[in-house]
Amino acid sequence: MAALIKDRDTKERSGRKLTLPVAASVICFAGGLAARDANGRATPGATATTLRGVGRFAEQVTNGAVAGAVTVEIDKGIFQFANSTATDAITTADIGNDCYIVDDQTVAKTNGSSTRSVAGKVFDVDSQGVWVDLR
Repeated sequence: MAALIKDRDTKERSGRKLTLPVAASVICFAGGLAARDANGRATPGATATTLRGVGRFAEQVTNGAVAGAVTVEIDKGIFQFANSTATDAITTADIGNDCYIVDDQTVAKTNGSSTRSVAGKVFDVDSQGVWVDLR
């Protein structure tokens, strides 16, 4: 494409919302950790090596046996999830590091011996849980 020679109406998005087709046979609960599978479909966070944390489900959506039959809205941002336990608990020393998906409401410090996918970056930790940057 050639360089501009007049004004251009460049489209803009805020980057705070994402809509993805939903994987087959899953329920996405509002407020749950949203992940993208290897096919680019939304699925609840779970222990798996093929997922990537992408945000928080903005709504509850149930999909049947056909992948992509429905879509779900996902919020991008920094959200609080439950902290894992024992040696996998995240502390303030982990701020800025990757954290890993345990399930759709819990994150952990490690990849669980290569069984977990990255949720996002640890933004903060408090007594209520872990703030995860999913932008």
